[in-house]
Amino acid sequence: MVSEINLDNIEQLAIGSSFLGTGGGGDPYLGSLLCREAIARHGPVPVIAVDDLKDEDSVFVAAAMGAPTVMIEKLYSIEDQDRAVRALEKYLSREATAIISAEIGGCNSMMPVAYAAMRGLPIVDGDGMGRAFPQLQMTSFNIEGVATSPMTIADEHGNSVLYQTNSGLKAEELARPVVAAMGASVCMSCYPMTGTEARRAVIPKTLSGAVEIGEAVSGKGWIDHPLDRLIKALRDHDYYRDAAVIFSGKITGLERDTSKGWVFGTCTIRQLNGTSEAQLQFQNENLVVHVDGKLRCVVPDLVTIVDAETGHAIPTERLAYGQRVAVVGCSAPPMLRTERALKVVGPQCFGLNDPATPIANLIEDLL
Repeated sequence: MVSEINLDNIEQLAIGSSFLGTGGGGDPYLGSLLCREAIARHGPVPVIAVDDLKDEDSVFVAAAMGAPTVMIEKLYSIEDQDRAVRALEKYLSREATAIISAEIGGCNSMMPVAYAAMRGLPIVDGDGMGRAFPQLQMTSFNIEGVATSPMTIADEHGNSVLYQTNSGLKAEELARPVVAAMGASVCMSCYPMTGTEARRAVIPKTLSGAVEIGEAVSGKGWIDHPLDRLIKALRDHDYYRDAAVIFSGKITGLERDTSKGWVFGTCTIRQLNGTSEAQLQFQNENLVVHVDGKLRCVVPDLVTIVDAETGHAIPTERLAYGQRVAVVGCSAPPMLRTERALKVVGPQCFGLNDPATPIANLIEDLL
């Protein structure tokens, strides 16, 4: 387990969380800049294991909500995040004793670290997804019975909104239009938990897992190819071990549409020396990949497009025609594969017709 996030391992966290973000969660580079500044000013952030939380601890989520394409140009700040968390603390009449990521993906795993540094609080080694998802209710917190609200969102103009809802889905439905009205990029805090609730609902060890994945990909001085190192790191992890390179080639088609607060689209990749094609669909995050019409990986399992040479994940908003890429798939945390969880994060929740088939059954020829 990683004991702290500091200036020496923040780059590894950015690389690893970008992969686990499956194309979404916001650009990790922008988040790493926030973290570097916050850690340089306030010092390293202690990492606390989920099992080490006290029953009476107050665990608060720090996160961004919006469309990744917008977040490239409309930057958010720690001050916006502080406004959201402080508003929730004031409503609940209690202060945070630990900060946690809603998702271990992209910038949404970086902002909580920067905010924890500013507040002088520990960051929990875990999150609510073990990856990234586009909607508020799609968390292990919700699946395990933790209420999404009260929830707060705040923008860069000093506006903040408090929600009280009867379900995570209703929180998503009510918040998304307001996020769009605020410029499709806001900071938020939700799923306030006690230590007891967090031990039940958090997917543990994902923060340290992201750092380990980042260390493998960066691999300074290693002679193995970055993709080989990436696959080995995934297979060594408790959750992501059913992992393989599903397809390699060049991006030959790309469609993106930013609407309703999300980025929807498809990406077509063609084999460099052949006629095979892979097609991915995404909604902020990559959802499913077919190769020559055959299903190879589908949510809740992870699908990530990476640079074919460096192994670095490419967010959906950074995909471009002509990029030489590889598609990597791996298994999701077991908490996302239960019958109850699939009703919240399974393929049908995204309007997909593909069955929720574990990746191990789809890539037996590659394992």
